[in-house]
Amino acid sequence: MACVGNSVGSSWKIPATTLSKNRFCGGLSHKVCFLGHRTWSTLSVSSAPESLTLFPRGNFVTSASIGVNGKSDDSDLSGSDNGSAKDSGERVVALVIGGGGREHALCFALQRSPSCDGVFCAPGNAGISHSGSATCISDLNIFDSKAVIAFCRKWGVGLVVVGPEAPLVAGLVDDLVEAGIPTFGPSAEAAALEGSKDFMKKLCDKYGIPTAKYRTFTNDSLAKQYVKEQGAPIVVKADGLAAGKGVIVAMTLEEAYEAIDSMLVDGAFGSAGSRAIIEEFLEGEEASFFALVDGENALPLESAQDHKRVGDGDTGPNTGGMGAYSPAPVLTKELQSVVMESIILPTVKGMAAEGCKFVGVLYAGLMIERKTGLPKLIEYNVRFGDPECQVLMMRLESDLAQVLLAACRGELGSVSLNWSSESAMVVVMASEGYPGPYKRGTMIRNLEEAELLSPMVKIFHASTDFDSNGDFIAAGGRVLGVTAKGKDIEEARERVYDAVQAIDWPEGFCRHDIGWRALHLRQLTNTP
Repeated sequence: MACVGNSVGSSWKIPATTLSKNRFCGGLSHKVCFLGHRTWSTLSVSSAPESLTLFPRGNFVTSASIGVNGKSDDSDLSGSDNGSAKDSGERVVALVIGGGGREHALCFALQRSPSCDGVFCAPGNAGISHSGSATCISDLNIFDSKAVIAFCRKWGVGLVVVGPEAPLVAGLVDDLVEAGIPTFGPSAEAAALEGSKDFMKKLCDKYGIPTAKYRTFTNDSLAKQYVKEQGAPIVVKADGLAAGKGVIVAMTLEEAYEAIDSMLVDGAFGSAGSRAIIEEFLEGEEASFFALVDGENALPLESAQDHKRVGDGDTGPNTGGMGAYSPAPVLTKELQSVVMESIILPTVKGMAAEGCKFVGVLYAGLMIERKTGLPKLIEYNVRFGDPECQVLMMRLESDLAQVLLAACRGELGSVSLNWSSESAMVVVMASEGYPGPYKRGTMIRNLEEAELLSPMVKIFHASTDFDSNGDFIAAGGRVLGVTAKGKDIEEARERVYDAVQAIDWPEGFCRHDIGWRALHLRQLTNTP
């Protein structure tokens, strides 16, 4: 059984005579959820007044009657089967774990999957809910495995996709898989590839995976001595998860010493910074490489490249990502083959040999070294990158639900992916002050107008909420991912920045040079 969120452009009123009982998701009761491939003859709600107004922002799930050949039988949207869609013709209901821009993009792609009848998102956010990409379950505790399992069983969820790293490292996937619920994402043990940079580096050493030279320290004095010996620039990393802020590219020895003190002395990153990795500074061009993994097989996704620094010209501190584009010209087909053979496949085989098979997304942060032209592994993430996921999902034309189910079953060896030949770009709009202190609750206007500029524009919400008047407000640092497709990178860029210009958010900002590397390369290529 299933439900899928559908947009309601204005308030609806349902006569009381049609209302009898209901189920609300996350306390939100604002948007009807319909099943994709059946005809519902009635939708019903309990304890209703003479009429029930359904406001246009939000979601709810309701019981229903299924119309079959003109007849109806009372049935609700819940179900006891796991909806795995393993058998031919069987449908699937998906639950996306998380509530950021990446999760919005995954919901968007799953909703378009022909075999996916419904998409839930927990906890989701106001923008995901309003867009109709998913039914948001705001009060489901994603760190409570029993609660998530109970929800999946109640609503017939046959595919869980875990977006953020924290529930992965906490072992949510382990518990869901043990309960027999197909779940796309690595076990807690395998998630150590991202959860511990020291673990990842040791794996690289053992299996000959090219990466930057490094040392791991728990003592600040020894770390500073090593930095003094190596010289600057040099990179200082917190070992654990630090929300994308635990990497400091120190251009001077003093900056490196400050970074070491912040981690090992001041405890600025908590337990994540209890160990510091000191790494050589690599010169070259960064790129992101994604592969779906089923424990033994790896299926590469299209290339993408993000922009980590907060300011134009790649200046200022690192962030979680200020924009991205796909494809990335720096990752030629030849380089992609090298990455698969020298980095991705040795990692998959190494993890299996270590007794913790990896299932999920391997997101390799790469440096294409200037002096050799060859890729080195900077870091692994064990989930779709953000904002790279946004451009990949805009270009993906395959049935994402079926692809991820194949990964869960160890069947990626027989899967191929279809991609749009067009380019895609995302520009992140962030709250003023990010990645430092920023103000929450600032009003954002004209989002719908911006999306209407072109059917190729989609705004993914990373951190939005509603104020008391039902208007969008910023609820975090990175707030919006304004995304567009075009026949080439120039057209995608023009569309995305036109949409950015249409958004009225005085307290927001973005970079104005996303895609500059790809544009520069095209100009060089087109020069006679």
